Amino acid sequence: MDVEKAIKSRRSIRSFLDRDIPADAVEKLIEALRWAPSAGNLQARKFYFIFDQELREMLAVAAFGQMFISAPPLVVVACADHERIGHYGKRGRELYAIQDVAVAVENLMLQACELGLGTVWVGAFNEEQVAKVLKLPNHLRPEGIIPVGYPAQQPIAPKRLGREEIVEIVG
Repeated sequence: MDVEKAIKSRRSIRSFLDRDIPADAVEKLIEALRWAPSAGNLQARKFYFIFDQELREMLAVAAFGQMFISAPPLVVVACADHERIGHYGKRGRELYAIQDVAVAVENLMLQACELGLGTVWVGAFNEEQVAKVLKLPNHLRPEGIIPVGYPAQQPIAPKRLGREEIVEIVG
């Protein structure tokens, strides 16, 4: 699949088939995360791959009861690493680390799409509860929960704003 096709066909999936993800596909997801760009190449992020059903259910509860999170075989929790980004100070913690996570998660989502997997970025969750479930060290801040699995349905593309509404050509 070419990049443009992955970009245009990727959807937010909240309904998954009861089907395991092959180990080679999991490895490709990990590599997609590893190769994402980052501020100063500090790679100020850490990803937790959760296959355990009980932990996935606990994460769904921590995400304000969004139980679809526990349905697929894999949930990825994406964390910003404030220790690794430390020398950039406040801007590093409040912006660069979040950008590092975001660009890596987009890589993950596009790679998943190419593999026939569905994902959705869940941002609505209680950070303290997620940190407690995963026993995160204080320097890691959970930024997103990404369920990953084979989609049970393929939603239609949502309406997009026109080019003139989102892009301003300067110069």
